[in-house]
Amino acid sequence: MTMDTNVLALRSLAQTYFDAAYEMDADKFASILDPSSSVTKVGEDGKVSVTPIATWLAVVRTLKSPQQQGFARDDQVLSIDVENGLALVKLKLRVPPRVFTDLLSCLRVDGAWKIVQKVMTSSA
Repeated sequence: MTMDTNVLALRSLAQTYFDAAYEMDADKFASILDPSSSVTKVGEDGKVSVTPIATWLAVVRTLKSPQQQGFARDDQVLSIDVENGLALVKLKLRVPPRVFTDLLSCLRVDGAWKIVQKVMTSSA
């Protein structure tokens, strides 16, 4: 794949991610997340928390979506860095009442980009 092709594919992955977040659609998230991936953040106790993706998706299934609550979308790709079959996608999105910044580590697996690690932070 050329650099431009990779960036286009990763922008498409980011759009699916934004759609999944706005709709709180766990299946849509699962389509772009590798099953072995996890979500890493600093928990409320101030310690690093690592959650297996299946556990995180189970929580997503219980949440009311920003779309259902009538919130406007506010999401943007901040950067995409590609090196061979590795990419880092930095995103910002609003899931009221919080604004999230996510770093998505992606690998090209069988010709398709998959998120293999999500590291996140948020603010009110």
